[in-house]
Amino acid sequence: MIHIKGKIPITINPFFWVTAAIIGFLYSGALVGTLIWMFVILVSVLVHEMGHASTALFFGLKPRIELVALGGLTIHQGEKLPFWKQFFIVLNGPLFGFMLFLLAWLLLRSPAIATGAAGKVLTYFFLVNLIWTIFNLVPVMPLDGGQLLRIALEGFFGAKGFRISLIIGMCVAGGASLFFFMTQNFLVGAILFLFAFQNFDMYRKLKHFSDGDRNPNLKQALETAEKDLQEGNKDKALFSFEKIRNESKEGMIHIMATQYLAFLKYDLGRTKEAYELLLPIRSELSPEALCLLHKTAYDEKDYPLVEEIGGTCFQVMPSKEVAFRNALACAALAKAKPSVGWLETSFQEGLENIADILHASEFDLIRESELFQKFLTNHSKD
Repeated sequence: MIHIKGKIPITINPFFWVTAAIIGFLYSGALVGTLIWMFVILVSVLVHEMGHASTALFFGLKPRIELVALGGLTIHQGEKLPFWKQFFIVLNGPLFGFMLFLLAWLLLRSPAIATGAAGKVLTYFFLVNLIWTIFNLVPVMPLDGGQLLRIALEGFFGAKGFRISLIIGMCVAGGASLFFFMTQNFLVGAILFLFAFQNFDMYRKLKHFSDGDRNPNLKQALETAEKDLQEGNKDKALFSFEKIRNESKEGMIHIMATQYLAFLKYDLGRTKEAYELLLPIRSELSPEALCLLHKTAYDEKDYPLVEEIGGTCFQVMPSKEVAFRNALACAALAKAKPSVGWLETSFQEGLENIADILHASEFDLIRESELFQKFLTNHSKD
């Protein structure tokens, strides 16, 4: 690992050299050619990232550059900038790379330079920066073109614009990937297919992202409330999560605050309130919160919901309690087959006192069924 200090610190990961060497060898097939390619890639990536970093520094941020296996990253710390400043930070990466391409092109116009020892190196600079600049401006995340599209759309349409940029990225990357596969350019096709999947995955995770999720005050409040909860200050955390939920109205912060609030209220014995908090956001719940909804739904006699999410909850939390709760709910719905199936599962998970438990009123609707009687017969000696 190489660390270079300065106003813009630079870190070069060993895998950057490995990747650059592989690319160089593939294109040259010789040691000298590989070293030349490594030099060209190093300078080109650094110039590109310096475009991002120097602009961020100009706007008062604290940037640093990391060269990793698949290229470079510019990371900056500081206050959140207006969208137009974010746009220029992203844009100046490809712009600096294009300037390097122009410099190589101008120098190659001189016959003396073009035919000299430096001509081959400048040709590499010309090709690398032209191709990379064009490719990098394709409107697909995480490329700079995708970032520029995201910033522009998010600036005009808020969180909705962010999601629109991901949809566009999916379509562009997917279509381009199919084209390159059909033309037997499998490496480029594979990379674009990966980008298409990343955009889809990000869209799936951020489908509930709202303008409130960009509010730094709400983010800070959520972090503080989480810290209070970890330290055991439950009353303070309860008040904070309630306030965050009311202020956020929707989005990911709202969902997280609602889930925390539901767990706290359940711990206080306020089961109905926990159930009413979780029910409207059931499709967005974490696995743990979904299992809490499973518990509270049973307590509130919402048996259809218990049956619906019972299988998922058992996968998350395979226990005799979850299985037996599912059996009770199915029995209350007069569904003998799934009820007995869940009874078998709860028995296998270690449920005891079968005879006493089966007197529960929920089993009355299936008590005379053949399946239930067979279960009683098989476990009568347990």
